Amino acid sequence: MRPWQTAALISLMAFSAAAAEPEGKHITVTPEMRGAGIVSSGVTLPPSPPATGTELKPVASWGKPLPYPIVIADRRNNRLIEIAPNKQIVWEFPSPTLSIYRGNDDVFFSPDGKSLMVNEEDNYDIHVIDYASREIAWSYGQPDTKGSGASQFNFPDDAHLLPDGNVVTADIRNCRIMFIQRDTSTVTDQWGQPGTCRHDPPHFLNLPNGITPLDNGDMMITEIPDSWITRVTRAGKVVWSIKAPHVRYPSDAYPTRDGQVIVADYAKPGGVVIFDPATGKPTWEYRVKSGEAMLDHPSLAMELPTGDIILNDDHRNRVLVIDRKTKKIVWQYGTTDKGGHTQGLLFGPDGLDIDVYHDWKSALGVK
Repeated sequence: MRPWQTAALISLMAFSAAAAEPEGKHITVTPEMRGAGIVSSGVTLPPSPPATGTELKPVASWGKPLPYPIVIADRRNNRLIEIAPNKQIVWEFPSPTLSIYRGNDDVFFSPDGKSLMVNEEDNYDIHVIDYASREIAWSYGQPDTKGSGASQFNFPDDAHLLPDGNVVTADIRNCRIMFIQRDTSTVTDQWGQPGTCRHDPPHFLNLPNGITPLDNGDMMITEIPDSWITRVTRAGKVVWSIKAPHVRYPSDAYPTRDGQVIVADYAKPGGVVIFDPATGKPTWEYRVKSGEAMLDHPSLAMELPTGDIILNDDHRNRVLVIDRKTKKIVWQYGTTDKGGHTQGLLFGPDGLDIDVYHDWKSALGVK
């Protein structure tokens, strides 16, 4: 879908919603929210390889310290950018127009690797990006308009494409999780209720800023107050619900390969904690109080296939790989505390995902 077609689609959605649900509140877009505007690294991009890998059968690994390229939601540059382990820029999606695409917050691959799911908290919409064509394929929400109706958001966070092609997203300030059918752009299920924010999952939720689909169909929900992490079956049965230890502001909990949970502590100094949901006790933690190794509001941490940890360090404009054993930073993209959009720079990176789907190693001729 071309940008003008996407704009028309969103306008139609907003018009249809206005007749059926409460009118949303148009928000004032500040210079901070516009960030750097429409920018690009300016590099010549290589041809993209097809999606041939899966999470169970990934493409060839580059080894340590970073085994696969990563797509970064470079929030205040209003773009997605993919960085190979050798720090080459291999793929980029600049905003086609700030009126509908601004402030991409998180980015996650679809299960087949052919699409990317993006949410925009302070633009109040979500998008599906086609990886091959680098175009917006689907959108939902009303840009720069917040509300609590079916086609409205109030700070949407952490959207994912499910195996059936549909979408799940956390709508933070409406205290709900929404399941959306893409073909009809309709909400098919909802956990939580706007206006009622309390921890009683899945019936009521308290500022959920993370929803992570698990391999068996369960969902992992992150709620900000009291650092609650909850595992829920798709049928709505709570498997477990635990307060993340040593975390002040939990951001986007994820499972590890051995069944534990990793969660970023969105604070300064920030941290990363891995804990065992069976005991509620931490088994690994990274936190440095000052200096180059200190984190400043990290919002997403994941376990790499190597066992090491990758995270985006939002306010320090960088993405890091931390060695699990030594707790040393072993790979970095972005210059610490310096924002920008040219080669080697990021501006408020707020999300990332690991590209196990496209064999960039072979495409670039890397041995």
